[in-house]
Amino acid sequence: MYKIEDKIYPCSTSLTMKFIGGKWKSVILIHLKCRSKRYNELRKDIPTITERTLSLQLKQLEDDGLISRRVYTKKPPLKVEYELTDFGKTLIPVLDAISAWGHQVAGESKDVERVASC
Repeated sequence: MYKIEDKIYPCSTSLTMKFIGGKWKSVILIHLKCRSKRYNELRKDIPTITERTLSLQLKQLEDDGLISRRVYTKKPPLKVEYELTDFGKTLIPVLDAISAWGHQVAGESKDVERVASC
């Protein structure tokens, strides 16, 4: 059993999923793995995510300390960039393993077409 922020997790896997679980969190993190990106860049990289979902997921990832949000206000227009924190970078081996598994599955399927990578 693991306890973080007064919540109990029955195993380390459920604790990990607290941070990267769901449909979009690991996808967003994969896209931030190579470099920081602006909100609109992420929207273009992940066209099937809604704006509301992207905003909510970015907020959750920021609250969990996996990404940082930097706002540049020196000159208009307002510029906001997201990037992995040092804590978020500790997930890179996990993200790489998830990605490698997906590539393996895609390689075994006739119906999968690779579109882009970072």
